[in-house]
Amino acid sequence: MPSVTRLAATATAALCCLAAPALAQSASFFDDFASLNGQRWYVSNGWANGEHQNCVWSADQVKTLRGFLWVGFAPSSDAGSRDYACGEIQTRTAFGYGTFEARLKTPVGSGLNAAFFTYIGPQQGKPHDELDFEILLKDIGRVETTSFVNGVSGDGEVGSGMSHQLPYGSNNFLNFAVTWTPGRLDYYINNQLVRTMTGSDQVPNNAMRIFFSLWGSDTLTDWMGTFVPPSGPIAMHVDWVAFTAQGESCAFPQSVLCALQ
Repeated sequence: MPSVTRLAATATAALCCLAAPALAQSASFFDDFASLNGQRWYVSNGWANGEHQNCVWSADQVKTLRGFLWVGFAPSSDAGSRDYACGEIQTRTAFGYGTFEARLKTPVGSGLNAAFFTYIGPQQGKPHDELDFEILLKDIGRVETTSFVNGVSGDGEVGSGMSHQLPYGSNNFLNFAVTWTPGRLDYYINNQLVRTMTGSDQVPNNAMRIFFSLWGSDTLTDWMGTFVPPSGPIAMHVDWVAFTAQGESCAFPQSVLCALQ
């Protein structure tokens, strides 16, 4: 299957960087989305990332609502040649070694992809490095994890991430975390270690931005399932997101670092 999340991130980075400040190594943070911090977040708007995507990134599909980040997908009458509008958000700066974590839940829908991931690439003068959690909404009982180093999948084949059974469907809130240290990645779901990667071809070397996205495809049926039009607007809800720099201890009660102490 094609590396469409990577293509999406690449295209987004290329367009957004005209508006975003220069990359910088950023400090630890916790964001509970009481409001949308425009100094921290950039919202994609007005383009799509290739013919595989059946929606246009639209600013009205990203908002904070009742204490959650709402990343949506909906029918659209003003999305140009695409019938749907979809949401994507990324940090304006990049983050180095440490723990990336978020608490989120997804809707259900064949042909849709909900992702929490990190990315950096040639548009920022860096190699393509990436860490991924992707939930294909045809089966919300599973999540795929993978990494990219200099544009090459850490799983040996583009798009061949490892699939993990979720403790309960992702239409309930779940915690996802990945700790990145020199030479090692540890992936967690609800504070349980589910994967470790240690190969030099698996562990990135460059600071990366944090992304959330929800998008659909009419064509990637082998991977994402046959697209079934939602009956109305749907959304991924993010309760909180955080980054804790390497060497810092548990900074908030929900952190996987607290559970590991």
